[in-house]
This record gives sequence, C-alpha cells and structure tokens, in this order.
Amino acid sequence: MLGEGVLLAFPAGERLRARKAVASVGAISSLAAASTGNGAVVYGKAVRRYPDADPWVAQTEDAAQLILSGFGIYLGKKSERLQVKVQGKVAYEFPFFRISEVVVASRGVSLSSDLLKEFCEHGIRLTFIEPSGRPYAMLSSPILTATVATRREQLMAYYDERGLEISKLTVRGKIRNQRHLLLYCGKYLKGAAPERYAVIARLAPKLRDLELKVRAVKGKHIEECSQMLRSLEGKAGQLYWEGIRTIVGNKAEFAGRVHQGANDPVNSLLNFGYAILYSNVWGALMNAGLEPFGGYLHVDRPGKPSLVLDMVEEFRQPVVDRTVIAFTNLAQPVGMNDGLLDEGTKKALSQKILERLAAREPFQGQQYQVRSIIQMQARALVSFLRGKGSYRPFSFRW
Repeated sequence: MLGEGVLLAFPAGERLRARKAVASVGAISSLAAASTGNGAVVYGKAVRRYPDADPWVAQTEDAAQLILSGFGIYLGKKSERLQVKVQGKVAYEFPFFRISEVVVASRGVSLSSDLLKEFCEHGIRLTFIEPSGRPYAMLSSPILTATVATRREQLMAYYDERGLEISKLTVRGKIRNQRHLLLYCGKYLKGAAPERYAVIARLAPKLRDLELKVRAVKGKHIEECSQMLRSLEGKAGQLYWEGIRTIVGNKAEFAGRVHQGANDPVNSLLNFGYAILYSNVWGALMNAGLEPFGGYLHVDRPGKPSLVLDMVEEFRQPVVDRTVIAFTNLAQPVGMNDGLLDEGTKKALSQKILERLAAREPFQGQQYQVRSIIQMQARALVSFLRGKGSYRPFSFRW
C-alpha cells in the first residue's frame, strides 16, 4: 500500500504498460509498482521519496499534461520518451506520443536542445511560469498547421462587426458562467446557511440583467463599444466577487480580487491556477493558427496576449474558480512563503487544476474533456472569423 501523495509515473527503462492508472500528485515513489488498494496500479522509479520542498511532478491520468517544479530537475530525451532526472538519477519517463503540454513552474530546471527539437516535432507545448504563477515564456514551433488566411481574417475582424461580436460573446459567456458558479455553490448553502444563500439569490438575477445588457449593445466595430462592454464586465465582476466572498465565508480571509502582487491565500491560489489555464488556452490558439496577441476585448499592449485573455474569460469559472472554491471550502492546507504559495500548495493545486481540465463536461450534445473543449473553441473561433461557422461561448451546467 502506498500512502497519500504518491506520484504516478511510468517506470524508467520499461515500456508503457497497457494498464489504466489513476492521476495523483506527490513525491517520487520508493517502489517500482504497488497497489493503491482500489484496483489501480501506481508506478514509480525506485528512488528516494522527496519532502514537499523538493522536486515534484503533477500529471493528468493519461500523462498528457505535466507540471514540474524543483531545483535540480533535468529534462532530456531518451529514444521516444521524455526523461526526467533529479540529482542526476532518472526519476520518470513519459512517452512523447502521450504528452501535449509540459509546464515548468520553478527556477533551476534545465533541459537539452534535443528535447526541444523533439517537442517541436511532436507539437508538445513547453511553458515556463514564475513562482507567482505568471507565465513568462512559451516554446512553439515556427511550423504552423493553419494558413496565413486565418491570421489575416483575425486582424481584419478588429475593424468590423466580427470583432465586436466576439467581444460581446466573451463578456456574455463570462457573466453567464459567473452566475452559474454562484448558483452551483449556492445550492449547497440553501439548507446549511440560509443567510448566505440569500446573498447569492440576490446577486444571480443582477448578473442575468447585465448579461442581457451586453447582448443589447450595438455598433459597427469594437472601438465604438469597448468602453461600454468593459463597464458592464466590471459591474458584473463586483457582484460576482461579492458572491464568492460570501461562499468562502470564514474558511479563508478574502476581501476581494487582487490580480497582481496578491499575498493572501485565495488570490494567490486564483493567480496560480489562472497561469495553468493561460498556458492551455495559449497553446490551443497556436494550434488553431491564431495570433495570441491579436485580441478584441482586451486592450493592445506590448507583451500582452490579448486574444489569450479574451478566450480565457469563458473558462475561468468552470476551471479555476470552481477548483479554488472547493480547495478552500474543504480546508485544504494553504502554505505561504514570502507572500507566495509554498511548493506543497502549488503541487496540490496543480493536480486539482489538471484533474479539472481532464474532467468531462457536456458540450454540443456530447461529453468532452474540458481541455478538448478549449481546443474546439479555438477552432470554432477560426471558423467564425473566416465566415464558415458561428461561435458560442462555453457555458458549464450548474
């Protein structure tokens, strides 16, 4: 039997076994293979187990997404596998054909140029984020699968009704998901805390009214209506975060949303979770052949990926906010170090976000993983911009 917090990985030096494993997060296993007690098998290289402050890896069940952190990690290539070494010893190996994204979440991680070439050839995204969760680099191949016509249409759309329509849909989708998340959490408060539920019941109709006001905005292009849309979005944000503060209650101190420089636990969890979401959306847009910096709702600014920020809006609540609320209300330990999340907390939150991205949601009459829906939405945006289809923001059910 293995204790809680044992990372699943494929055995170094062995072929991937055709057996289903269960995603988990934690230290490197001290056993080569052991039963978890629920029928699943946990694999790990026979190396020592690391404490929380030392290197860690979080992964989805299928190893499609990996998050690594810890000084002294080396990423290399061996045959058709990503090889992870810690202090010179092989800790994990993952076959390239299974990986879609690798996120490096700390300093002190090195990698080989051969591995970079392999990532580009396999279309594997490599993202680097700061300790605060802010992404600062992403590796992408100059070989795009889409044609230049997509980017031309994307840029021209800013000056016509397409850009305005996408901006309206972005704000509507965000407000709708804000309302849905409040209602989703509120139904658990109805019997347990009627006074807190009354706050949610008061806020939800106001969010619906704002969504309808966004729908009624008219204009020829985004520059005519951007101020109005941002005003409505801001009003909705005030109502939404009031509701989140009510839902969190006394589980954690949360005065309101702080985007940068946050040093309280809830905002720090949100910011770190958004960083993981950003990398997923950014990669999806790149795969679809879109320009990440050519957005519509968010203001153009050097180094600001406006289109990434536009598309992120419809996924914040169902992916990150919902996860952070559950993380907080279940009294998961949140450690802070000099105003930043400690490694143990990052590890636990990373795993929860990855699990949420791998969870299935109803979409277009079928069940899809959330990460697949993100990619489908990026391609739907391409179809809309090129006049070959419509676009509807993703809305999760509560």
